[in-house]
Amino acid sequence: HQNTIATFNVLEAMRANAIKGIAFSSTGSVYGEATVFPTPEDAPFPIQTSLYGASKLAGEGLICAYCEGFGFEGYIFRFVSILGERYTHGHVFDFYRQLLEHPDHLRVLGDGTQRKSYLYVRDCIDAMLHVIQLRTAAQAKHRVEIYNLGTTEYVEVKDSVRIICNALGLNPRIEYTGGDRGWVGDNPFIFLDTTKIRATGWSAKLTIEQGIIRTLNWLQANRWVYDRRK
Repeated sequence: HQNTIATFNVLEAMRANAIKGIAFSSTGSVYGEATVFPTPEDAPFPIQTSLYGASKLAGEGLICAYCEGFGFEGYIFRFVSILGERYTHGHVFDFYRQLLEHPDHLRVLGDGTQRKSYLYVRDCIDAMLHVIQLRTAAQAKHRVEIYNLGTTEYVEVKDSVRIICNALGLNPRIEYTGGDRGWVGDNPFIFLDTTKIRATGWSAKLTIEQGIIRTLNWLQANRWVYDRRK
Protein backbone atom coordinates (compact mmCIF):
# COMPACT_ATOMS: atom_id res chain seq x y z
CA HIS A 1 0.00 0.00 0.00
CA GLN A 2 2.98 2.34 0.48
CA ASN A 3 3.63 2.30 -3.28
CA THR A 4 0.04 3.31 -3.97
CA ILE A 5 -0.14 6.03 -1.33
CA ALA A 6 3.24 7.48 -2.32
CA THR A 7 2.21 7.60 -5.98
CA PHE A 8 -1.05 9.35 -5.08
CA ASN A 9 0.85 11.90 -2.97
CA VAL A 10 3.25 12.63 -5.84
CA LEU A 11 0.36 13.11 -8.27
CA GLU A 12 -1.44 15.44 -5.87
CA ALA A 13 1.74 17.47 -5.40
CA MET A 14 2.11 17.68 -9.17
CA ARG A 15 -1.47 18.89 -9.56
CA ALA A 16 -1.05 21.51 -6.83
CA ASN A 17 2.18 22.83 -8.35
CA ALA A 18 1.27 22.65 -12.05
CA ILE A 19 3.82 19.94 -12.84
CA LYS A 20 2.61 18.14 -15.95
CA GLY A 21 5.02 15.26 -16.62
CA ILE A 22 5.66 11.98 -14.80
CA ALA A 23 7.77 8.89 -15.50
CA PHE A 24 6.76 5.88 -13.41
CA SER A 25 8.87 2.84 -12.58
CA SER A 26 6.39 -0.03 -12.73
CA THR A 27 7.06 -3.75 -13.09
CA GLY A 28 6.46 -6.71 -15.35
CA SER A 29 4.84 -8.31 -12.31
CA VAL A 30 1.63 -6.42 -13.13
CA TYR A 31 0.95 -9.14 -15.74
CA GLY A 32 0.62 -11.73 -12.96
CA GLU A 33 1.12 -15.20 -14.42
CA ALA A 34 0.94 -14.15 -18.04
CA THR A 35 -0.55 -16.42 -20.69
CA VAL A 36 1.13 -14.77 -23.71
CA PHE A 37 4.92 -14.84 -24.27
CA PRO A 38 6.69 -12.62 -24.92
CA THR A 39 4.11 -10.51 -23.08
CA PRO A 40 3.05 -7.28 -24.85
CA GLU A 41 1.83 -4.11 -23.14
CA ASP A 42 -1.78 -4.82 -24.14
CA ALA A 43 -1.83 -8.41 -22.87
CA PRO A 44 -4.86 -9.41 -20.78
CA PHE A 45 -4.25 -9.23 -17.04
CA PRO A 46 -5.00 -12.41 -15.08
CA ILE A 47 -5.47 -12.41 -11.31
CA GLN A 48 -2.64 -10.58 -9.56
CA THR A 49 -0.16 -12.91 -7.87
CA SER A 50 1.86 -10.49 -5.71
CA LEU A 51 1.11 -7.51 -3.50
CA TYR A 52 4.02 -5.67 -5.10
CA GLY A 53 2.62 -6.13 -8.61
CA ALA A 54 -0.87 -5.17 -7.45
CA SER A 55 0.43 -1.97 -5.82
CA LYS A 56 2.25 -0.98 -9.00
CA LEU A 57 -0.85 -1.65 -11.08
CA ALA A 58 -2.83 0.59 -8.74
CA GLY A 59 -0.20 3.29 -9.25
CA GLU A 60 -0.52 2.92 -13.02
CA GLY A 61 -4.28 3.39 -12.72
CA LEU A 62 -3.87 6.58 -10.71
CA ILE A 63 -1.42 7.99 -13.25
CA CYS A 64 -3.76 7.23 -16.15
CA ALA A 65 -6.63 8.94 -14.32
CA TYR A 66 -4.59 12.05 -13.53
CA CYS A 67 -3.29 12.27 -17.10
CA GLU A 68 -6.85 12.09 -18.40
CA GLY A 69 -8.33 14.41 -15.79
CA PHE A 70 -5.61 17.04 -15.42
CA GLY A 71 -3.74 16.95 -18.73
CA PHE A 72 -0.60 15.30 -17.36
CA GLU A 73 1.87 13.57 -19.66
CA GLY A 74 2.64 10.09 -18.34
CA TYR A 75 5.27 7.47 -19.12
CA ILE A 76 4.86 4.07 -17.47
CA PHE A 77 7.79 1.65 -17.67
CA ARG A 78 7.24 -2.00 -16.84
CA PHE A 79 10.65 -3.39 -15.91
CA VAL A 80 12.01 -6.88 -15.79
CA SER A 81 14.51 -7.36 -12.93
CA ILE A 82 17.34 -4.83 -13.06
CA LEU A 83 21.05 -5.69 -12.80
CA GLY A 84 24.16 -3.55 -12.49
CA GLU A 85 26.05 -1.14 -10.27
CA ARG A 86 24.59 -0.31 -6.83
CA TYR A 87 22.65 -3.57 -6.90
CA THR A 88 21.91 -4.57 -3.30
CA HIS A 89 19.27 -7.30 -3.46
CA GLY A 90 18.04 -10.01 -5.79
CA HIS A 91 19.26 -13.38 -6.99
CA VAL A 92 22.81 -12.34 -7.99
CA PHE A 93 23.43 -10.75 -4.59
CA ASP A 94 21.82 -13.69 -2.77
CA PHE A 95 23.91 -16.28 -4.60
CA TYR A 96 27.09 -14.20 -4.23
CA ARG A 97 26.52 -13.81 -0.48
CA GLN A 98 25.91 -17.53 -0.04
CA LEU A 99 29.03 -18.43 -1.99
CA LEU A 100 31.18 -16.00 0.00
CA GLU A 101 30.09 -17.73 3.18
CA HIS A 102 30.02 -21.31 1.85
CA PRO A 103 31.95 -21.67 -1.44
CA ASP A 104 31.16 -25.40 -1.64
CA HIS A 105 27.36 -25.17 -1.33
CA LEU A 106 24.57 -23.09 -2.90
CA ARG A 107 20.89 -23.27 -1.97
CA VAL A 108 18.52 -22.24 -4.79
CA LEU A 109 14.80 -21.65 -4.31
CA GLY A 110 12.65 -23.68 -6.70
CA ASP A 111 13.85 -26.33 -9.14
CA GLY A 112 16.04 -24.04 -11.26
CA THR A 113 13.79 -24.13 -14.32
CA GLN A 114 12.14 -20.79 -13.62
CA ARG A 115 12.64 -18.57 -16.65
CA LYS A 116 13.52 -14.96 -15.91
CA SER A 117 14.39 -11.78 -17.77
CA TYR A 118 16.89 -9.14 -16.68
CA LEU A 119 18.05 -5.73 -17.90
CA TYR A 120 21.27 -3.84 -17.17
CA VAL A 121 20.59 -0.64 -15.22
CA ARG A 122 22.22 1.74 -17.70
CA ASP A 123 20.20 0.24 -20.54
CA CYS A 124 17.09 0.77 -18.41
CA ILE A 125 17.87 4.44 -17.77
CA ASP A 126 18.77 5.03 -21.42
CA ALA A 127 15.40 3.59 -22.48
CA MET A 128 13.46 5.82 -20.11
CA LEU A 129 15.28 9.00 -21.10
CA HIS A 130 15.02 8.08 -24.78
CA VAL A 131 11.21 7.99 -24.94
CA ILE A 132 10.75 10.89 -22.52
CA GLN A 133 12.85 13.05 -24.83
CA LEU A 134 10.75 11.91 -27.78
CA ARG A 135 7.62 13.00 -25.84
CA THR A 136 5.59 10.15 -27.26
CA ALA A 137 2.89 10.57 -24.59
CA ALA A 138 2.09 14.09 -25.79
CA GLN A 139 0.56 12.58 -28.94
CA ALA A 140 -1.07 9.58 -27.23
CA LYS A 141 -4.87 9.40 -27.09
CA HIS A 142 -5.03 9.55 -23.29
CA ARG A 143 -1.63 11.26 -22.79
CA VAL A 144 -0.10 8.07 -21.37
CA GLU A 145 2.40 5.69 -22.97
CA ILE A 146 3.29 2.31 -21.48
CA TYR A 147 6.52 0.53 -22.37
CA ASN A 148 7.93 -2.86 -21.44
CA LEU A 149 11.66 -2.66 -20.71
CA GLY A 150 13.84 -5.73 -21.10
CA THR A 151 15.92 -7.65 -23.62
CA THR A 152 14.96 -10.12 -26.32
CA GLU A 153 16.13 -13.08 -24.23
CA TYR A 154 15.56 -14.85 -20.93
CA VAL A 155 17.51 -17.34 -18.84
CA GLU A 156 16.61 -20.20 -16.56
CA VAL A 157 17.68 -19.79 -12.94
CA LYS A 158 20.06 -22.74 -13.29
CA ASP A 159 21.76 -20.93 -16.21
CA SER A 160 22.20 -17.87 -14.02
CA VAL A 161 23.71 -20.10 -11.32
CA ARG A 162 26.17 -21.49 -13.88
CA ILE A 163 27.19 -17.99 -15.05
CA ILE A 164 27.77 -16.82 -11.47
CA CYS A 165 29.73 -19.91 -10.41
CA ASN A 166 31.90 -19.80 -13.53
CA ALA A 167 32.64 -16.10 -13.02
CA LEU A 168 33.67 -16.78 -9.41
CA GLY A 169 35.67 -19.89 -10.33
CA LEU A 170 33.58 -22.11 -8.04
CA ASN A 171 31.96 -25.52 -8.41
CA PRO A 172 29.61 -25.84 -5.42
CA ARG A 173 27.03 -28.51 -4.69
CA ILE A 174 23.69 -27.06 -5.81
CA GLU A 175 20.70 -27.69 -3.55
CA TYR A 176 17.36 -26.96 -5.21
CA THR A 177 14.41 -26.61 -2.82
CA GLY A 178 11.99 -27.91 -5.48
CA GLY A 179 8.82 -26.69 -7.13
CA ASP A 180 8.30 -24.50 -10.17
CA ARG A 181 8.66 -21.24 -8.20
CA GLY A 182 10.81 -19.92 -5.41
CA TRP A 183 8.20 -18.31 -3.15
CA VAL A 184 4.56 -17.26 -2.99
CA GLY A 185 4.01 -14.69 -5.74
CA ASP A 186 7.08 -15.75 -7.74
CA ASN A 187 6.18 -16.06 -11.42
CA PRO A 188 7.83 -19.09 -13.05
CA PHE A 189 8.13 -17.36 -16.45
CA ILE A 190 8.73 -13.66 -17.09
CA PHE A 191 9.49 -12.56 -20.64
CA LEU A 192 8.27 -9.16 -21.84
CA ASP A 193 7.71 -8.16 -25.46
CA THR A 194 9.89 -5.10 -26.10
CA THR A 195 8.79 -4.51 -29.70
CA LYS A 196 7.17 -1.17 -28.84
CA ILE A 197 10.20 0.40 -27.17
CA ARG A 198 12.57 -0.98 -29.81
CA ALA A 199 10.41 0.59 -32.54
CA THR A 200 11.43 4.00 -31.16
CA GLY A 201 15.08 3.25 -31.92
CA TRP A 202 16.21 1.96 -28.53
CA SER A 203 17.73 -1.45 -27.87
CA ALA A 204 19.63 -2.98 -24.95
CA LYS A 205 23.40 -2.92 -25.32
CA LEU A 206 24.24 -5.68 -22.82
CA THR A 207 23.08 -9.29 -22.80
CA ILE A 208 21.75 -10.85 -19.61
CA GLU A 209 25.03 -12.72 -19.08
CA GLN A 210 27.04 -9.52 -19.46
CA GLY A 211 24.74 -7.79 -16.97
CA ILE A 212 25.16 -10.59 -14.43
CA ILE A 213 28.96 -10.46 -14.73
CA ARG A 214 29.07 -6.66 -14.38
CA THR A 215 26.89 -6.95 -11.29
CA LEU A 216 29.24 -9.53 -9.79
CA ASN A 217 32.25 -7.35 -10.56
CA TRP A 218 30.63 -4.42 -8.77
CA LEU A 219 29.70 -6.54 -5.75
CA GLN A 220 33.26 -7.87 -5.50
CA ALA A 221 34.63 -4.31 -5.60
CA ASN A 222 32.10 -3.08 -3.03
CA ARG A 223 32.19 -5.52 -0.13
CA TRP A 224 30.46 -2.94 2.08
CA VAL A 225 27.18 -4.06 0.52
CA TYR A 226 27.73 -7.59 1.78
CA ASP A 227 28.98 -6.39 5.17
CA ARG A 228 25.94 -4.16 5.63
CA ARG A 229 23.54 -7.03 4.88
CA LYS A 230 25.10 -9.51 7.33
